[in-house]
Amino acid sequence: MYEGSARTSSQRPGDNIVGMPRLFLVGFMGAGKSSVGADLADRLGYGFVDLDEEISKRFGAPIREVFSDRGEPVFRSAEREELQRLAGLDGVVVATGGGAFCSPGNREIIHRESGVSVFLDVPWHELRRRLAGDHAGRPMYDDAQQAKSLFGERLPHYRRAMIRVALEGTETPSEVSELVLDALQEAACGI
Repeated sequence: MYEGSARTSSQRPGDNIVGMPRLFLVGFMGAGKSSVGADLADRLGYGFVDLDEEISKRFGAPIREVFSDRGEPVFRSAEREELQRLAGLDGVVVATGGGAFCSPGNREIIHRESGVSVFLDVPWHELRRRLAGDHAGRPMYDDAQQAKSLFGERLPHYRRAMIRVALEGTETPSEVSELVLDALQEAACGI
C-alpha cells in the first residue's frame, strides 16, 4: 500500500500517471467516494461511474429497495457483474459501494484488470457525523452502533487497497481529489 504527499505545482493532474486506465475509490459509506470520484474524473478527463447508481438503474429501484425486496445476495451478484463490466473500460473513475471491496472476488476483478484501488480513509468520528444526517438510502445502516461495528469489520478489507489517502474528514471533494492525485503521482514515480 502506498501513502502519498504533495505534488509540485508545475505538474498537471494526470502527469506521469502511467498504466492507470481505471481508478476505483473504496471506503466506508459516507467517505465521499461519489463526490470525490466525480471531481477526480473531471480533473483527469475520465468518465465517472457510481457503482450503486448503476445497480439501481439495472433494477429500476433505489439500492435500499434492492436490498429489502431482492436481498443482499442478489445485490452482491449484480455488484460483481457491474464491476466486471467496468473493469474492462479505460479512462474511468469508479465510486464503489461501501461493501464492494470487502469481497475477495471483487478485489481480484479490480486488480486483475489493472485497476488502481484508492482507499479514502476517513476517521470514524467524521463518518458518524456525516451519516447521522444522511443515512436514509443506505441499506447497511441501522444505527450508529451497528454502523461502527460494520466499519470495524470492513476496515481490514479497505486497507488492502493499493493506495491509502488518510483524511481528516474536513476536506472538500476538490481537496480530496488533490490528495488522491498526489498519491497517484508519487506511486507512479515509485517514490
